[in-house]
Amino acid sequence: MIHDYFVTIAQGIPTSLMLTFVALAIAFCLAVGLTFLLSMENKIVKSAVNIYLTLFTGTPLLVQFFLIYYGPGQFQWIVNSPCWALLSNAWFCAMLTLALNSAAYSAQLFHGAVKAIPKGQWESCAALGLSRWQTLKILVPYALKRALPSYSNEIILVFKGTSLASTITILDIMGYARQLYGTEYDALTIYGIAGVIYLIITGIATLLLRRLERRVLVFERLEVEK
Repeated sequence: MIHDYFVTIAQGIPTSLMLTFVALAIAFCLAVGLTFLLSMENKIVKSAVNIYLTLFTGTPLLVQFFLIYYGPGQFQWIVNSPCWALLSNAWFCAMLTLALNSAAYSAQLFHGAVKAIPKGQWESCAALGLSRWQTLKILVPYALKRALPSYSNEIILVFKGTSLASTITILDIMGYARQLYGTEYDALTIYGIAGVIYLIITGIATLLLRRLERRVLVFERLEVEK
């Protein structure tokens, strides 16, 4: 019985992983762009970005899933537009929700890393006559490396956040678990197996990310040794 449950629930692993990878790729690009905008001196742009960050970090992820999946259907002009083909697709809405949510948290993380850059490095760029934009193109990649340990946690959180996608009909790990529970009513075993699957995948991801951190942050150890 346990083997059959595991085989059924494991069918959702590819969907959960694909949601995670695509959402993270889009979220990372958005977060880097938002980091540049937050680091500029345009107050209007910074205010607009901060409103976005507040909306997506200040509301529950589950609410965001429901709003993005069910919300657009309330407007006839959206239903009649070409965008409806995407906005009526549960997988796309789940991916979009995770991407926008992760981008907000990641942007805050990356911006914090930029602000933590020593003042001397900013002054060195200014002494070379570099503009603010040119300075950011040099210092932001450095800040991203410093932010990797914290960003690793965001990667894990996005993967675990995919479990909420089942609430909008996505058959991921939790989707298959909920479907199975609807016929077997064995909550402890079914959801326990789902939990073990998440635990195994997050454990493997954590180990891989820690190895990546050691490689990326090797420059810091070299500076300390000097």
